[in-house]
Amino acid sequence: MSGNNLVLPIVLWGRTAPTHCISSLLVMDDFSTIVTGCHDGQICFWDMTPELQICPRAMLFGHTAAITCLAKASACTDKQYIVSASESGEMCLWDVNDGRCIEFTKLACAHTGIQFYQFSFGAEREGRLLCHGHYPEILVVDGTSLEVLYSLVSKISPDWISSMSIIRSHRTQEDTVVAVSVTGILKVWIITAEVSRMQDLDPVFEEESKPIYCQGCHSISFCSFTQSSLLLVCSKYWRVFDAGDYSLLCSVPSEADQAWTGGEFIAADKVIIWTEDGCSCIYTLPASCLPASEHFRSDVGKTKEASIPPLIYSITERTDKQLLICPPVTRFFYGRREPFHKLLVQGDSAGRLSLWSVPDTCPPGSPATELQVSSTVSLQEAFDKLTPLSAGIIDQLSVPPGGEEPIKVTASVYIPSQGRLVCGREDGSIILVPATQTAIVQLLQGEHMLRRGWPPHRTLRGHGNKVTCVLYPHQVSPRYDQRALVSGGVDFSVIVWDIFTGEMKHIFCVHGGEISQLIVPPENCSTRVQHCVCSVASDHSVGLLSLRERKCIMLASRHLFPIQVIKWRPADDYLVVGCSDGSVYVWQMDTGALDRCVMGITAVEILNACDELAPATVDALSHPAVNLKQAMSRRSLAALKNMATHKLHTLASNLLAADSQDKGNLPKYSHNSLVVQSMKTNVTDPDMHVLFFDVEAVIIQLLTEEAQRPSPTMVSPESLQKSQAGPDKGGSFLANKIFKQVKETMKETIKEHLMDEDEEEEEEMRRREEKSKSLSLLEYNLTMDTAKLFMSCLHAWGLDCGLDAVCLERLGMLKPHCPISFGLISRGGHMSLMLPTFKEALLRQLSQAAGRTLAPADIVGNGTYGVSRAVSTQHLLSVISLANTLMGMTHASFIGEHMKKAPVRPPRPGTPESPRRTASSGPPPSSPAMQAQIKQAATTPASLGAPVRPPRGPSGAPSQGPASHSIPSVNEGWSQLAAMHCVMLPDLLGKFRPPLLEMLARRWQDRCLEVREAAQALLLAELRRIGQSGRKDTIDLWAPYLPQYVDSVSSRKYCRPVIELL
Repeated sequence: MSGNNLVLPIVLWGRTAPTHCISSLLVMDDFSTIVTGCHDGQICFWDMTPELQICPRAMLFGHTAAITCLAKASACTDKQYIVSASESGEMCLWDVNDGRCIEFTKLACAHTGIQFYQFSFGAEREGRLLCHGHYPEILVVDGTSLEVLYSLVSKISPDWISSMSIIRSHRTQEDTVVAVSVTGILKVWIITAEVSRMQDLDPVFEEESKPIYCQGCHSISFCSFTQSSLLLVCSKYWRVFDAGDYSLLCSVPSEADQAWTGGEFIAADKVIIWTEDGCSCIYTLPASCLPASEHFRSDVGKTKEASIPPLIYSITERTDKQLLICPPVTRFFYGRREPFHKLLVQGDSAGRLSLWSVPDTCPPGSPATELQVSSTVSLQEAFDKLTPLSAGIIDQLSVPPGGEEPIKVTASVYIPSQGRLVCGREDGSIILVPATQTAIVQLLQGEHMLRRGWPPHRTLRGHGNKVTCVLYPHQVSPRYDQRALVSGGVDFSVIVWDIFTGEMKHIFCVHGGEISQLIVPPENCSTRVQHCVCSVASDHSVGLLSLRERKCIMLASRHLFPIQVIKWRPADDYLVVGCSDGSVYVWQMDTGALDRCVMGITAVEILNACDELAPATVDALSHPAVNLKQAMSRRSLAALKNMATHKLHTLASNLLAADSQDKGNLPKYSHNSLVVQSMKTNVTDPDMHVLFFDVEAVIIQLLTEEAQRPSPTMVSPESLQKSQAGPDKGGSFLANKIFKQVKETMKETIKEHLMDEDEEEEEEMRRREEKSKSLSLLEYNLTMDTAKLFMSCLHAWGLDCGLDAVCLERLGMLKPHCPISFGLISRGGHMSLMLPTFKEALLRQLSQAAGRTLAPADIVGNGTYGVSRAVSTQHLLSVISLANTLMGMTHASFIGEHMKKAPVRPPRPGTPESPRRTASSGPPPSSPAMQAQIKQAATTPASLGAPVRPPRGPSGAPSQGPASHSIPSVNEGWSQLAAMHCVMLPDLLGKFRPPLLEMLARRWQDRCLEVREAAQALLLAELRRIGQSGRKDTIDLWAPYLPQYVDSVSSRKYCRPVIELL
């Protein structure tokens, strides 16, 4: 889906929580949010109450490698930003409130530590990010744009920096950066105001370099209580240094087999040190480390190790002795504003967070006291506490008889052209189910709750155990048979299915391990390879399986290490396989021979060469004589065939292009209104499913179906002839043009369809498909079902009882069971998905405000529009634009016969033509000009200040309908729905997060008319709501980003409307 489109995700997590092996963590300054990053690349937000109760809120997706470090990126509390870095060099700037990605970049080096640094220049304050990692310098990055401004470089013994700390000076304008290299050399840089304002790449060299013999330093921290001490922690000892001349004050060795991983000052005379197995110890510093003591610096110059200081508190290792994949991550944070907690936070590989509140006073008595955990919770425990439990995409069809836990979905693929979702499960079965219907069952209340086994579905059985991957090749390339569905499992088999009849066509058993991936070869391969799928197995083998010949034409099985990447060189007939050890194998696809095996820089160059030039470009630039020489030298039959048929393909392509241009075929709209994407944070997890709703695509499909619907008052030839004789010829001419375009498009579609196959074979296949298809795929209109599901999820239920009744009885909407887990797509495709546990914290807050216990169903409206401002903006734009679209349609209600689909196949020649298309055949062919004509014919632009469009019929007057569902009443319902969300929502909702003005301003001239009108109405309503003072604050906030030097004529032309609005 396009990044400019208005796309809203809704996620079905299932009962199993995603894997979250914590690799880094951060506590925000207000102690209300904990941020954790994991080894799989996801980031999780956890809400924390003043009573230290924690609850997971959202999960962020965008990184492609393990998270190495997290740091705050802003000092203000109203806009809380964090920055994250991954092993692949990615850096992302996130908004903590709603999970938006503000900015992202990718560098050639990986960071292992980031610290936020804010400097003041007059009244201005700017943030910088000091980064260190696998490179011999410290990079200074802008905290807003993530651009590298300058670097702190070492003249003497440059090496990687293992840890770093910033010493803020309150007496002078100079701050100090202290870092320790991996070889144990301490480096000191001085940052002045002039250096901070540098924006060039000139390096800043160190002021001091001193060997302190602390190899492999894990952490260095500055004592903010005394302003005169530094704590360095290494694996076998921890040491305290004087921050003035960096002399050693004390050194404490570790006990027995302990390995220290970090530490921090918790008071002027106390430090906390933690180990790699999760244990922590709080020690009292000796008098030689305390500036207030008369023995301060008394041990300077002594080489012997000091005795172990008194142990005050200890946190022993885990009591459950659960086997962890990797060592836990421990950090200490203390609040600089209320509440003044001193917290020790620990996250482990099981996705568990544990908190310990460290007291200020020492316990009486000599023996150390064990500190009890204050709060602990894991993602899975939070999922298990939910009532009702979080739903999966096909849970109602997956609970076995006599069981409680549903069978897990391990692989799935969505087929937008048919509206079907294919789910492979861990018991080896494959379920085919209508996507919208199964989502309605999981999210919404209705009659379907009383039906057993709903919706109707088909089960394919053939695998002996878990299904690992599913592929529908026709969705990737139209050269494949649309009946073929391919699946792979842990039983080493690849099965080809007929998706319409459910028959098993063929079983490939050529691999010696479970199938891990199924890939479609590119278009420019040889004709034989074009009808194959590429299978990758865990035994390090790759196969080309021909769906046409039903045999394996190539099996590459000499790889010594797991396969990481598959690439193609169709012009040379090469299949390139990259393995985990860095080796690259080059195979000839036609003969199955191994051409070469390389490693090192040659392997990298071969992989990069596969991406540099497209195969068509290579063919176009190559001389025929060179191609012939290469083909003969390689003894490649496929290369000879490609060279011989090159000119023939070029000529055929030119003829087809000219013929298509002569016909004037209208291109299809490329976006689907609904896409169901399966996701998993780890390969061992079951699939969770995200439903992506494209608002613009839903609107276009609704208006297109409205234009194709046979209505005697709209598109019949008789009415067109009558209307042409009337005075209003403009509208009738437009409607007649739309009717002719739809009619011609359907004729071309029928003609092309009849040319594909022989008539007898097509008739036989039609009878088989009509007999085999399930009832659910015949009875429901995919477009209307998608709109019904979308609008039912977006409506703010529970705020207006009268409107809720209209929505249920007149409009045919359904109420959700509980608050729905929405998502937010931001820059670069980064995505934030709300976890199902977010409603627990919301339910607790609203119950306290209301003074009574609320049920999850009572806070559906608050869960939709009380989460974040960005989410509210997207939802309000969607619900208002769709409500205005449905208001202008003939059958605007989700109740009635129009919810059923038209016949599946187009009419045969000689039969009366039906202008309706099947929902399973996808959106009709349309061009931008035709889409604009449809919108103009079906809608009239709303006035700039009006929040909603006035109710109207399809031809300017209310059309007649059934008495129980009269069109004017339905239109009034949509009008009330749009007005409530546009104007009245702030008064009805107690915890309202208003829309973001900048997001609405970007949609002011959106290409979709309905979205544009909704954005304009929302922006005007919000400007009226915030009043004059709010508008002034907005102008002051945007003023620094507006251009100062503009043309006077243009400024008067464009600024006057803005001034009038504000």
